[in-house]
Formats: sequence, structure tokens, C-alpha cells
Amino acid sequence: MRYATSLLNNDCRWLLFTYTLLKYTVLLSIDNISVDFGGTNLFHNVSFIINKKDRIALVGKNGAGKSTLLKIIAGMQAPTEGAVTRPKEFTIGYLPQVMHHVDGRTVYEEAEQAFAHIHEMEARLKQLNDELAVREDYESEGYHKLIEDYTHLNEQYTMMGGSHYEAEIERALQGLGFRRSDFTRPTSEFSGGWRMRIELAKLLLQHPDVLLLDEPTNHLDIESIQWLEQFLARSGNAVLLVSHDRAFLNAVTNRTIEISCGVIYDYKLSYDKFMQSRKERREQQLRAYENQQKEIADIKEFIERFRYKPTKAVQVQSRIKQLEKIVPIEIDEEDTSRLRLKFAPATRSGNYPVICDGVEKSFGSHTVFSGVNFTINRGEKVAFVGRNGEGKTTLVRCILGELAHEGAITIGHNVQTAYFAQHEAQSLDESLTVFQTIDNVATGDIRLRIRDILGAFMFGGEASDKPVKVLSGGERSRLAMIRLLLRQMNLLILDEPTNHLDMQSKDVLKDAIRDFDGTVIIVSHDREFLDGLVTKVYEFGDGKVREHLGGIYEYLAKKNASNINEALQPGKTTAPAAAVAEAKPANENRLSYEAEKQLQKQRRKLERLIEEDEKAVNELESAIAALEALMSTAEGSTQENFTKYAALKKQLDSAVEQWEAHMMELEQ
Repeated sequence: MRYATSLLNNDCRWLLFTYTLLKYTVLLSIDNISVDFGGTNLFHNVSFIINKKDRIALVGKNGAGKSTLLKIIAGMQAPTEGAVTRPKEFTIGYLPQVMHHVDGRTVYEEAEQAFAHIHEMEARLKQLNDELAVREDYESEGYHKLIEDYTHLNEQYTMMGGSHYEAEIERALQGLGFRRSDFTRPTSEFSGGWRMRIELAKLLLQHPDVLLLDEPTNHLDIESIQWLEQFLARSGNAVLLVSHDRAFLNAVTNRTIEISCGVIYDYKLSYDKFMQSRKERREQQLRAYENQQKEIADIKEFIERFRYKPTKAVQVQSRIKQLEKIVPIEIDEEDTSRLRLKFAPATRSGNYPVICDGVEKSFGSHTVFSGVNFTINRGEKVAFVGRNGEGKTTLVRCILGELAHEGAITIGHNVQTAYFAQHEAQSLDESLTVFQTIDNVATGDIRLRIRDILGAFMFGGEASDKPVKVLSGGERSRLAMIRLLLRQMNLLILDEPTNHLDMQSKDVLKDAIRDFDGTVIIVSHDREFLDGLVTKVYEFGDGKVREHLGGIYEYLAKKNASNINEALQPGKTTAPAAAVAEAKPANENRLSYEAEKQLQKQRRKLERLIEEDEKAVNELESAIAALEALMSTAEGSTQENFTKYAALKKQLDSAVEQWEAHMMELEQ
């Protein structure tokens, strides 16, 4: 009987590991999905598969159906036709653009919900352990069954990371910008953007088989975006994401799926390479379309010429049938990024639109920033950068006069300010149409160009008559941006203007800001958007605001940083290069040369260690894969192999942590 029980448990273990192997090799299949909204076909017969380790960018104009497709894959919305096929135990993690939050927990406790299954296992292990402690029938079948149940559950607990999940939680929360002091704060104290980060941390900690991310960078600062890029690069699971951050897409994705004209185009390419291929595809479509139109015109001309000649009746009928069989070639939506849009000419303001002199802002005992001194000249375009919570939006609100503060903020003569806030899209009147929304604020000759302006932001044709209430998040942001463009101003302040904007709209906006003859302050973490646009960077950090002349990449060079994440490290400061050179005597120059040699030596050592770490990780992963294959058989499902498997997984975790530590040291 005991032998039969052992066989049964071996079979269960074999099934468990067979499931584990299948779980990570099976494909998620989207089969002939179609969606109709009120008689309008959003997309038709969409089919593709998601493979293990796919990093897919889902792109397309706003309103094309990207978010809808994510909801269908996540099982939150049913398609009009078709189905999503996945194994029964397949796990999907979905991060929507808008979510509902539940209060009552601290930040750490909320993130810990990702490991609810671990807590259930802990409770069950305690129950089994307590039962074993009071049992004395050591030779009975029931006692041996209890031991086997405990052993099996404990192995599962170890394999799922039950012994070190606390460290995972800390790494995820800190990577997304939370300080240790935030861990014990109630989630209700945080803004919507920070609470979205908590949800993202929970999602990443669950390690689902497929991650569905809808605009994950909208509420992240540059440092957190860099961390997320690295996390996704190390993750072994598939990712399908919607994002308008071009740099983020290029860093993360290796495949691009575009929704266009209700169908999809699947490219095994990163975003930038996809854009080049898309351009070539559209040129081919145009040539094919032109050839088809010429063919149609020739057939029609033949039919009209010989329609009434009896000797040509057979040929005419043949041409008519040929014409009926022609399937019209569709051309992808026109790339509106080439369209240009200009702000209204700015009236002349004083030479110094904004002067900050010893500005300080505190909330209770917490000082956000102090000693802020800078002058923004007329016509300058500047960026506010820094981690979330360092006071960028707070200083903007002080400049606007919305918050009281210490020190003086002087607004120059004849300054007319227009402000675009992150929540601007939510303030639109949902009872109006797109056209009515703009028509209500347009004045003068601009009223004659409303249709052209709407077309530049992809509200052309029937889209201009859409009710605001049915618009997607991206479409609402575009509409709110159009309202701003029509205002008379000479000081433009934009707080995260690119959130929810698609690539084409961002290009149109960037060109408009570049050509604007007024003064601009941009709060943004979008590196591509800031590049070539701003001429001065104000860095927020450690309660201070530091000025850096030049664009975003000159800022990085002055910080001696290879990326913005490094540039924003707490306590990292920079002196002007010229001042440093003047202050250094000759012997210090020699010392700096020796220090540079030592630094290069240390760097080479770290690079060798990283190479060794990567080799160790690869070897451990290969050993684990081989052992999993062995354990998937009845012969290999032994206690010895289970123990060896757990030990290898623990070694792999240690090796990865060591690799991360060396990588971080190298970056610093």
C-alpha cells in the first residue's frame, strides 16, 4: 500500500513538472478576432500568436483598437467574433491605463498581495507541521502520507521563491521610485500615478506568463523607466505593450504589431526598424494602388468604347466580369507627422518671463525644495527633469500662483501663460462633439481652419463628429492639446504633455513647440521628445534645483553619466567643466590621470566579472532546463532530483543577484 502511495505521489510530481514545462513553452493564440462598435468595424479577422520571450510593441493610431485588443486578450472583454486560445493554467498580467484602487493597506502590504498564494502555502505548511508535532503513530500509512504531503508542499514553496519574496518586493518598489520610508505609508496617501506604480509592482512580482502593459511609462519618471526596461529585459516571460515612448519601445521590444485599417501587420523587428519597413511597405502599396487604378481605368475605357459594338460583346462582358473581381487595394492611414501646425504668434513679453529668487516650498515638516534661484529668458525652451516627488509640478504650481511659498517668484511684464496639466484631458465636456469642443474656443480667422487643425491631430472626416465621451485616453489628450494650441499666450507650461499622445501627434506637437516664438517650460520624462527641443535643463533632486545649459544629452555629458538614471542618482553633482579645469593645479591633473587609469583598471575587472557572471547564469539555466526535462519523465521524478532542482534554483537566484550588483557597480 505504501509503495502504491509513493507511485501515486511520483505521478503527481510528474504531472506538476510536466505542467511547469508546458506552461513555459505553450503559445497564446489570437484567432480571427473581430470587433464591431455600433456598426463600425474596429478590426477584422485579426490573428497572431505570442511566443515565449516575445517583446511585442502594439502600435497604431489612437482609436485603432490597441487597448481594446489588450482587454480581449486579458479576458476582460469579449470579441464580436473569434477567440483567444490559451492553456487552462496560463497566467496573464494586465496593467490598464485607468484602474480602480482599494484603500486599507500600506504600500508594502499592497505589493505583498502578489504573493497571496505563498501565504496560503505557508499557512498550509504550518498546519501540516502542527499536525505532525502531535502525531505519534509514526509507522502508520496516514503519518507517512502526512510527511509526503509536507515534503511535496515545501518543495513547491521553495521553487516558487517562498523563502526570499520579501527581497523581491523591496527591489521592485525601490526600482519604481519608492523609498523605504514609503513602505509603511497607507496607499491612500499617494497620488494616482504612484498608486499605478504599486499596481505595476504587484503585476511584475506575480511573474505572469504574458504581461499586457497599456502605457506603463505614463506615470513613471526617467529613473523608474530605466529600471523597468532592465526588468523586462531580464524577464523570461512574454510582453505585449502599448507605449508612445519611442526610446522605451526601442530598448524593450524585438517585435512590432501594427493595427492599421482594421487589420494587423506583424514585424519581427524593433520599433525603429519597423518604422523604416513600414515606410517601404506603404510605398509598395502606393505603387500597387496606382497600377490597379490604371488597370481599372483601362478596363472601363475598353468597356465604354466597345459597349455598343456587337462584334465586341463577348470581350466587353469579359472585361465587366474582370472589373467585378478586382479587390480594391487599401493604403495604410496617412502618416500625419508630416503635417505642420503652428501656435498663434506670441505677443512680446518682458525679457525675463520667470525669475525665482530663494524660492522654498514645504508641506508640514517636509521640505520639497529650497534655495531655488534661476532666470528664464524670453524665448527659451527649458526642461524640468527629476524623479517623481522631487517637486517639478509643485514649482510649476508656485509659478502659476496656485501654491503659497517662501522666497520670490517674479513674472515678467505682459506675460500670458497657458498651462497644460496631466489631468487636462479629464476636464473636457463629454456632452460635446470633437468639433464643438474646438469651435467653442476658436476665435477670428482660426474658425475657418478648424477642420484642418483637427485633421492634423487625426480627427479628420467623420472623426470630428465623435462625441467626447466615446474617445480613448489618447484621443482626449490630443483634443485637449488642440484647445491649448488655440489660446493666446507667450509662456507655455506643459506638464507631461506626451502622456497618451501617439508618435505622430508627438511629432506634430514637437514641431509646433520648436517653431513657437514664446517661452516654454516642459516637465517631461520623454527623452526623445526633449531631444533637440530644449536648450536648458533644470534638475530636481535632494531638495535643490540645479541649472544645466544645453540640451538633454549635453546635460548627460556634463553629469559624466551614460544614462539619465545615473545622472539622477541622489547626491550626484557637477561643477562647470571650465571652472574645474581652471581650479586644478598641475599636480592635481597628474593625480586625475592616475585616478583615471585606476578607474579603467577597475572597469575592466568588473567587465570580466560580469562576463563570468553571465557564463555562470547560462550554465545554471542550461542545467535547470536539462533537469526539468529529466524530471518530466516518470524515471526522473525522484526525491534526489527534486532536492537538486531546488538547490540549482537557489544558485541561479544568487548568480543573478551577483550579476545585478556588478552591473550596477559598472554603471556607477
